[in-house]
Amino acid sequence: MSFEITQNNNGTRVGVLKTHRGDIVTPFFMPDATRASVRGITNEQLTSVGVHPMVVNTYHLLLQPGMDLMRNAGGIHEFMGWDGPLLSDSGGYQVYSLIHKNEKLGKITEDGAVFKSVLDGSKHLLTPEKAIQIQFDLGVDMMVLLDDPRPNNVPEQEIEKAVDRTIRWAERCKIEFEKQVTKRSFDDKTRPLLFAVVQGGPFIHLRKKCADALIEIGFDGYSFGGRHIDEDGEFMTEIIEKTASFMPEDKPRFALGIGTPQDIVKCHNVGWDMFDCVIPTREGRHGRLFLHNDTEISEDGQFYGTMNIANAKFKNDFTPIDNKCGCYACKNYTRAYIHHLFRVGEPLGGQMAALHNLKFYVKLMSMLQIKK
Repeated sequence: MSFEITQNNNGTRVGVLKTHRGDIVTPFFMPDATRASVRGITNEQLTSVGVHPMVVNTYHLLLQPGMDLMRNAGGIHEFMGWDGPLLSDSGGYQVYSLIHKNEKLGKITEDGAVFKSVLDGSKHLLTPEKAIQIQFDLGVDMMVLLDDPRPNNVPEQEIEKAVDRTIRWAERCKIEFEKQVTKRSFDDKTRPLLFAVVQGGPFIHLRKKCADALIEIGFDGYSFGGRHIDEDGEFMTEIIEKTASFMPEDKPRFALGIGTPQDIVKCHNVGWDMFDCVIPTREGRHGRLFLHNDTEISEDGQFYGTMNIANAKFKNDFTPIDNKCGCYACKNYTRAYIHHLFRVGEPLGGQMAALHNLKFYVKLMSMLQIKK
């Protein structure tokens, strides 16, 4: 497995990431198949719009269906019937979010994250070692180490402690990763890729400290940890750009959870290669559709627009969602019909809208891949 940059224009990169289940041209977007599915969409439909890699979540799959069933199924690919590359998030962000909302549900210790299941109240300990073991049991092609994320608005001292812990956990993850590679008889061609996570909140010096330490340990790729927006919802341009610059040129850079079309373009322009988010599918299920405009891709977001298909003005609109799309919904249905499906609560409406949005994202990635 390797990463090759085929084009670099002032830091805006195009490349190829080689995985055990196929090459992926960067930049690329991964839909979130959080619980081993992209909600309401079949594998055949995903393939039809050009989806290749996807993201699954360690935290959610640990709780349900559990690792015993996953091992019995032969791994996540066999379980969900998907033969494309899969990346697993470690679940650290989900666990911390759970505890942040209700401290009675768990706590973060040096050993790991202790938390109660929201499904049945059972107690779990997610250590760096266990997070790696679970992801090997899943059988994914790319995995993310367990980190200690914190909100951007907490004191600098707290974020620095989280950075230090993230570094210590990264060392433990790397050791366990190498043990599992040996135990499971992987070689350099078949083993999964391991991504580190650079934390540091809104503090550039802490991002640099974290990145330098993680590079010293050595990983296959590096990720942006935490939120990419400040307390006012503003895109943290300098933090995003500086963090990318701290990472090795010859390694893929994963902008975890960054997913609006405009933010993806901003990140790609300063050197980020990989993206994932629930936005295209979640927004689609709520009737918000993305449309291509006849303008060049730019950071101001003028290259796309959105529409709420449930609005009454689409009741008698017998045109396709987007003439420039070509997805199943745009080729076979009208805005009026999709509007009708949403108005009567028919799940097909949300399915078609989500599928259309995924096609939009796949096309956006293709356009970025050829952008000079």
